[in-house]
This record gives sequence, structure tokens and C-alpha cells, in this order.
Amino acid sequence: MENLLIKPLKEEGKVFDISPESAGWKYVGFKLYKLKEGETVCENTANEEAILVFLEGYGTTNIQGKDMGRLGSRTSVFEKKPPSGIYVPFQSAWEVRAKTEMTLAICTAPGESGFKPKRIESEEIQLLERGKGANKRFIYNIAMEDNPIASSLLVTEVFTPQGNWSSYPPHRHDENDYPNITYLEETYYHRLNPNNGFGFQRIFSEDNSLDSTISFSDGDVVLVPRGHHPCGVPYGYELYYLNVMAGPIRKWRFKNHPDFDWLYQRDSN
Repeated sequence: MENLLIKPLKEEGKVFDISPESAGWKYVGFKLYKLKEGETVCENTANEEAILVFLEGYGTTNIQGKDMGRLGSRTSVFEKKPPSGIYVPFQSAWEVRAKTEMTLAICTAPGESGFKPKRIESEEIQLLERGKGANKRFIYNIAMEDNPIASSLLVTEVFTPQGNWSSYPPHRHDENDYPNITYLEETYYHRLNPNNGFGFQRIFSEDNSLDSTISFSDGDVVLVPRGHHPCGVPYGYELYYLNVMAGPIRKWRFKNHPDFDWLYQRDSN
């Protein structure tokens, strides 16, 4: 795997179409649509499950012929309102119709039987604060492991204030050794406000077999197959990102980089 920075395919319609095959891994898929009012998206999950996140705008959803109602909670991710979405089980046909201009994220991973369609209401998502000082960021957990909505998928979004670092101090989740650490592939869908800015993300392993520093723009996706993956944004620009994670088990357990562990020790005092 060489190219960890994925640029949009186009400005409207299907903007991203990242599959495990195209990413060179086993679990995470990510699509993103930018729709005009009245446009529809129809897909079938096949052997995957999906969480549809209504990032911007409003629309209606139908799963297996059942009307699941209207979803959406904001017109821009930078309104900092919690999102809404819906879980779609594997082997399910679904349709979304845009009632306004809309940005729709489709997060996928291998699915299992026994799960049912479920709306993710914005009112049920609480704002969390993590980090201190220039490491502070704000989080909306859309579907993490405390919510048993899915068999594989973990989905969250993060707001990083201007000039701050995020996913920092560095951590990794690239081994199957539960409960010490879990293997989770991860995508970052980045947005910047104002949208003419840039950010940086470094993806690196402790043995230096992987070390890639990426400059991303508004609307780019960064793939994290393994290793540590901090990101930062310059003064004057705020950073939003949507994370999608999946692996063999639906648990998020990570290890901190040993060279940065002193930061955790200092900040815990």
C-alpha cells in the first residue's frame, strides 16, 4: 500500500468509492455522495453492513421497502451539531432521497445476521471533549462499541480547533491482542473551514517500515492501514473529520507510542 491520500473522484454525485479491494485491506469501505435536491442513491449491502451518516442536508430513507423517515440535522458539519444516520444490515436494499442539497457518507464493513435497521438520532449523540491545550478536540461518537448497533463498524466524528493537533499523542491499533490492542483499519474524511486551507497527517510505525507525511486539503480521505496517525491543522483553520474503523472484533483498544508516553503521564497529573 503506497497511496494513503485519496482525492475526490469529482465534485458532485459519487465523490468517493473506496472498497477494501481498492484500499488494499480487508474490512473498511467508504463512499461519499454529494446530492442535489430530489436526487436518489440506491444500493444493496450484500455481505456488508452499512452506517449512512447524513453529514450535511436532509433526506428520506427506505430500507427493504420500509420507509425509515426523514434524517439530517445540519446544513454544514461546521455547525457543530450532532449528526443523524441509520444502520443498514447486510443483505439489505436501501434508498436515500435528498430533500435538500446533501452530503451522505456510507461507511461499510463485513456484516453478520441478527442485526436490524436502526435510526441514529442526533439527540442521542453527546458532545465529548478530549485532550488539553493545543491537543484539545471535540467528539461525536456516532456508533462506537458502547452502542451495540453493528457487528463490525465503528464510526465517530471529531472537531479540531484552529492550530491544534488531533489523534495525538500518537497511538496505533494494528494488532490482534485483545484486550491489550485490537486491529482496526481506519479512514479519515477531512474537511477544513475555511475550505482553502490544508492540514497534515503522519502515518508511521515504530520500526520505520511505514512513514508517510501527508498534506491534505478540504474533502480528502486519508487511509490508515497501520501505525500511528496524528494530524494537525494550522492557525486560522478548523478541522473536521469522520472516522470509519473496522477489524476482526468490534473493540477499540490502542497502544500509545512509547516516545510520547511522557505526555500522557504529565497530563494525567
